[in-house]
Amino acid sequence: MVSTKKTDIRSLNLEQLQQHFVAMSQPAYRAKQVYQWLWEKSARSFDEMSNLSKELREKLKETCVINAVEVNNSQFSADQTIKSTFRLADANIVEGVLIPADDRMTACVSSQVGCSLTCKFCATGYMDRKRNLNADEIYDQVVLIDQQAKKNYNVPLTNIVYMGMGEPLLNYANVLRSIDRITAPDGLNMSYKRITVSTAGIAKMIRKLGDDQVKFNLALSLHAANDSKRNEIMPINEQNSLPALADALKYYFAKTKNPVTYEYIVFHNFNDELEDAAELARFCKHIPCKVNLIEYNPIAFADFKNADGDKIEAFSAHLKSKGIITNIRRSRGKDIDAACGQLAVKEKN
Repeated sequence: MVSTKKTDIRSLNLEQLQQHFVAMSQPAYRAKQVYQWLWEKSARSFDEMSNLSKELREKLKETCVINAVEVNNSQFSADQTIKSTFRLADANIVEGVLIPADDRMTACVSSQVGCSLTCKFCATGYMDRKRNLNADEIYDQVVLIDQQAKKNYNVPLTNIVYMGMGEPLLNYANVLRSIDRITAPDGLNMSYKRITVSTAGIAKMIRKLGDDQVKFNLALSLHAANDSKRNEIMPINEQNSLPALADALKYYFAKTKNPVTYEYIVFHNFNDELEDAAELARFCKHIPCKVNLIEYNPIAFADFKNADGDKIEAFSAHLKSKGIITNIRRSRGKDIDAACGQLAVKEKN
């Protein structure tokens, strides 16, 4: 029986696409034209490919499909943050956020539908993980958020953070391929240094990042610098203890020479004492790094509260006294559940 399933054309690399065209009795150079439409020009349909004959476009429609992601809904925060739900070709929904600032325009993108890690303070962690996103689905989020930035603020994207729904290092191949398409000269041609991938901490995959000598930035969601506290809020720590993470980070740094950012949510009466700051400072000695102290954004599923402002300032001052570059990150988009840890799809359509 002959299969009638169409090929997801963006799942093919250039060589595979050339082979596909040869199989269609078409010259291989046509593949380069199509590849340019897909990744440089972000074409969402074959009809947009105006330098191809109508006959070839129709033939492509018969054999291939572009699973374009669509904006399902967008919400605008009082602070100008825009949160969007994106509808995938299979009707699953993920969320992404545009975060405008004076010196940058940042897209926060998702890498999975849901998440499997069950971090106690994160809304996405209370969802089931349905599947990984494909590279083109991650790429499409960037393109769509870039369009929002240009339309609403007349400024293109400058930065991308993989800090939306899901654990990027559990979708390793697709995340790296999406970054390749975003940074490639025959893609969106953005700088690696403008891209940050955030992980909850999977030691063996951090080592793999080192082996692959990645050029983008790495952030580790730490949130506690002793194992008992981190186990309590991040079950993944039970298989990826702080000593294991420290060893993986040393390996990563030796291979890439890239410093790491530690993300640390300061919770009221949990990890906000100077003793906690001292533990974090000791962990920071392993490799060159900086620390982002993050305000906690409440979610309906958990009872955590943000630490008092004076506690956060004292925490920051202690780290700085140890020579650690430290920033306090204020929440953005909290009024539309777009802030860090708040992404969880509520709508069904």
